[in-house]
Amino acid sequence: MAVDRALPTPEAHDLLDLVRDLIAKEIAPRAAGDEAEGRFPRDLFTTLGTAGLLGLPYPEEHGGGAQPYEVYLQVVEELAGAFLAVGLGVSVHTLSCFPVASYGAQERRAALLPDMIGGGLLGAYCLSEPQSGSDAAALTTRAEPVDDGYVVNGVKAWTTHGGVADFYTLMARTSGDGARGISCFHVPASTPGLSFGRPERKMGMRSSPTAQVRLDSVRLAPDALIGSEGEGFRIAMAALDGGRLGIAACAVGVAQAALDTATAYARERRQFGTRIADFQGLGFMLADMATQIAAARALYLDAARLRDAGRPYGTKAAMAKLFATDTAMKVTTDAVQVLGGYGYVEDFPAERLMREAKVLQIVEGTNQIQRLVISRALTKDGSS
Repeated sequence: MAVDRALPTPEAHDLLDLVRDLIAKEIAPRAAGDEAEGRFPRDLFTTLGTAGLLGLPYPEEHGGGAQPYEVYLQVVEELAGAFLAVGLGVSVHTLSCFPVASYGAQERRAALLPDMIGGGLLGAYCLSEPQSGSDAAALTTRAEPVDDGYVVNGVKAWTTHGGVADFYTLMARTSGDGARGISCFHVPASTPGLSFGRPERKMGMRSSPTAQVRLDSVRLAPDALIGSEGEGFRIAMAALDGGRLGIAACAVGVAQAALDTATAYARERRQFGTRIADFQGLGFMLADMATQIAAARALYLDAARLRDAGRPYGTKAAMAKLFATDTAMKVTTDAVQVLGGYGYVEDFPAERLMREAKVLQIVEGTNQIQRLVISRALTKDGSS
């Protein structure tokens, strides 16, 4: 069932119509089969890029769509509801482009962004390591300054699009000065010394490769540095604020898909001569699911509008990521319950949506980290 969206412009309505048409014709028919076989749908990202959907929040001068985050996130929500590997992939790509778009020198933006956000390339974001996940400032991948640039050694973990991306946005240590010793780099996939582990065998999101990225004496030119040395941790955290809104939008899309599946089933399934939707216990469950989804959507859109207005939004982004992903886990679990035995088999999408929802509580900052971000904002000096 199509969500009735309040969009800011007629152009945004046309954009959502285009997205829904692509979903119906190209994306949704592929989801179950690609997930079952663990196939990465690279051709779908090419299709999205051709349609101008891989650079929506970035400037037109570099090939972007110049859309507000409020609109971009609703596109991500629609895509994720049809096929999470695609919706989350768009969010990760957008996150990977952010450092160059926001901190790169003008000549580097002009050289890199048209291909990055114009749809020709697909990105990945390399922050986590085997021993530094939530404690990102503890990363040990080292970019050693040399006369002609940098030599990088280390391993990155849990990298979405690892092994299939065309470029990697890399956080590496250029000094031992804690978070202030981290710098950000742009690394093309063809760079010698870059290799990848086998894709992780995951509970869900099997069409989206997640793999280690290994850097063995990778040589980078000086202009691979994004921003200034030591600015990488700040860049990474700024990128993650926007990325968390992408994950929140993905979670709402998955939850909406689960509600739609459960509602359609409850309307058709009859027991004791009555539609199961008409039993109060089940009807109230559907009502709670719908209410939680509406609240999660409102929360991520509120944060997006703050971002679009140039106002601080990091705490609201953490709230949106926390609430939306917890909602997705609850709603998908309830959808399986509504379908009963049919919810537990692969003939219906409910079980896949439930498996997908779980990872959204973990990626781009676990929900425990989101609670830490929110609580610190509440209790810091000067807070009300």
